[in-house]
Amino acid sequence: MPMLLCPLLCALATAPFTLADLRSQMATIVVGLILLLAGIGAVALYFFRSKSRDLTLIYFSLFSILYAVRLLLRMPVVRSLSGVSDSLRQHIDLWITVVLVIPFLLFLRQVHGPQIRTLVRVFLIAQAIFAAVAITGDAFGVAAKLRYSLNNYLVLFMVGSLVANLLGRRIRGLGQPWTPELRVLTIGLTVFSAFVLHGNLASLGLVPGPDVEALGFLFFVGCLGYVAAHRAFANENRLLVINKELEIARRIQSSILPREVPSIPGLEIAARYLPMSAVAGDFYDFLTLENNQFGILIADVTGHGVPAALIASMLKGAFAGQKAHAQHPDLVLAGLNEALCGKFEEHFVTAAYLYADPEANIIRYAGAGHPPLLFSSGSSGETQSIEQNGYFLGMFPEAAYLALELPLKPGDRYVLYTDGLTESKNAADEEFGLARCKQFLESHARLTASALADALLGEIARWSIRASRRLQEDDMTLIVIDWHGQT
Repeated sequence: MPMLLCPLLCALATAPFTLADLRSQMATIVVGLILLLAGIGAVALYFFRSKSRDLTLIYFSLFSILYAVRLLLRMPVVRSLSGVSDSLRQHIDLWITVVLVIPFLLFLRQVHGPQIRTLVRVFLIAQAIFAAVAITGDAFGVAAKLRYSLNNYLVLFMVGSLVANLLGRRIRGLGQPWTPELRVLTIGLTVFSAFVLHGNLASLGLVPGPDVEALGFLFFVGCLGYVAAHRAFANENRLLVINKELEIARRIQSSILPREVPSIPGLEIAARYLPMSAVAGDFYDFLTLENNQFGILIADVTGHGVPAALIASMLKGAFAGQKAHAQHPDLVLAGLNEALCGKFEEHFVTAAYLYADPEANIIRYAGAGHPPLLFSSGSSGETQSIEQNGYFLGMFPEAAYLALELPLKPGDRYVLYTDGLTESKNAADEEFGLARCKQFLESHARLTASALADALLGEIARWSIRASRRLQEDDMTLIVIDWHGQT
């Protein structure tokens, strides 16, 4: 302990102030340090609790730190220790004074409803204009006393108007519900307003008495700190609840997707499903029929997230109801369209359905506004796109669809996909595109269906994510069907 006291006593012995000065200013210095620590703590809370990231913490921090710096620099003891010249201190004091109310108004705009936001916006614009003019005037040496006086009147008017507005709405039963958060904020603003009124009137020479505004500000900052912290933790709790619900939704959506692909002699099917977020608007399913016949549906709901996922889940039941005419893709799509029409307004669904009969060596295909089917010939190795499209699903009740019939030969490969694959972009905002997909299929014709699916998705990942460091921008679904022939 003596070793710690020696440097402090030496500093006091050589300091340009006395112990009496320190005692007289200690209370104000302590208040300033508390406000400074509160502001720094709010910044730390904002960055370390990344799930909340509520801007009220930043506005609270700016408000508290600016006031604390101004308060401390007004103390001769602090100025003598900091080495800040009186001239520089006067400039800093003025700049802080004219901008101090701006973070507070931004804070108020965050926590209050739309009823008071218009008034706050007007005050923000007025204070920003005044601050710009005052700082410019300071640069050209215009009298500081005039700017302080104008700022005092402006602050008195704004604070008085806000308190009157809040209390008036409360008395009339208007505005937001009287929550604990709003109650604490109103009490703090009312108490601080009394101190501000006294401080500004004293500054204008209209009332006598010492300047005790710092004590009122400390109380007010405590109220603001409560509101800011309460909002941050409340937002984080809401995010945790949302994330939990999204995880449940993800599990539910995963449960409606096929657990395995059809097992048919001579046939290899690989399916890959990559949602952009926890839940997605892509969907695929299989219908297994008699004599090794099967049908495959792939669909893409416009939009992302929960709304798209809910519509995609509707396809599960609607598709199961199409088994009676699973051999006819045009009727399957017409049935799905009829089941979806009138169920939603702001979304639509693109879809494609492929039916295969290995014993008859045929496939039938129809699309509803979906990206074209890719076909790689086993004999020539050439890849071509097959587009047989009608209207997308869910919007036009009378829409009709046409099916295309093709021969099914050993070595043939068919690829169904959603547009998240072809529309993936690189750093230059260039899409991967259909041509690159076709080229990739031709150059990797020897791969198995499963290996090809993984390789193609890996190539798209290198194209879009690794090259540009951008996140996946759309859901992706890929189905590869290889027909090796009956043995």
